[in-house]
Amino acid sequence: MNIAQLNTEYGIAETIEFIEGNGGLAMIQVNTAKAKAKALISIHAGQVLSYQPAGEEDIMFLSSKAYYQNGKAIKGGAPICWPWFGPDPEDKGRPGHGFVRNRPWNVVATEAAPGGDVKITLGLTDTAETREIWPHAFSLAQEIVIGDSLNLALITRNTGQDAFGITQGFHTYFKVGDISQTSVLGLQDCTYIDKVDNSAEKKQEGEVSIAAEVDRIYHTLSNTLIIDDKALDRCIQILSQGNKTAVVWNPWEKISREMADLEDSDYQRFICVETTNAASDVIAIAPGERFRLVVDYRVMR
Repeated sequence: MNIAQLNTEYGIAETIEFIEGNGGLAMIQVNTAKAKAKALISIHAGQVLSYQPAGEEDIMFLSSKAYYQNGKAIKGGAPICWPWFGPDPEDKGRPGHGFVRNRPWNVVATEAAPGGDVKITLGLTDTAETREIWPHAFSLAQEIVIGDSLNLALITRNTGQDAFGITQGFHTYFKVGDISQTSVLGLQDCTYIDKVDNSAEKKQEGEVSIAAEVDRIYHTLSNTLIIDDKALDRCIQILSQGNKTAVVWNPWEKISREMADLEDSDYQRFICVETTNAASDVIAIAPGERFRLVVDYRVMR
């Protein structure tokens, strides 16, 4: 569908508008009733790029050098990693973090609730092309609810005849005022895989602070994490369901300089705290069954 058709079919006056975004990509601009929040969603990659609660700065970081084109992932917001998280698990040369974060999704439904919340459902199903990459029949949906919080649900349904296993995640980039004044709470005493140190198993002592490159997969964790951002004088609460792992990532200076879609100093302005099924947290889905991974983001003062 083109922009005009999307607005006719799914637009809601003064609330949901489909626009042409960067790179000519179709995007969804949301302004909730009762002025709860604003959001921007890219149909390409099925990706929330911006969520700004009333009276607050955006909670999401979006790189000024992000790519906006088919076949490329958008650096920032909440990218979807699926049906594998991290490198190709079978080492076949397929892209890291799967194949849904660099292709167009479909708009399935839009809804404005009486209380002011807005719900948008995006989806993907298998095609001959996806089965060449990953040989399974599936239906994937993302339910995005925008209101006083941002709620994301990723729903995988096995529409084939054989069971399959997935890893996945919301690879969310959170905007912070200063990474040196930012910490992550709720992971103390959790064990983690330190990917910066040859995947050594370690135990978290106290809060997570960032003073160098960090790439960790935490397991056996609480479903409540907090980003404490002292520079912006706010906390972001992360509530999750359906996961046994979470990832904390910041590329630090060297990798930030090497990434063409990041400014050299961007590492100072974001932290990724990712709700995942990663490492050994593999989800098996039988034919006809489905699985939900859910996360909710809320600014707290």
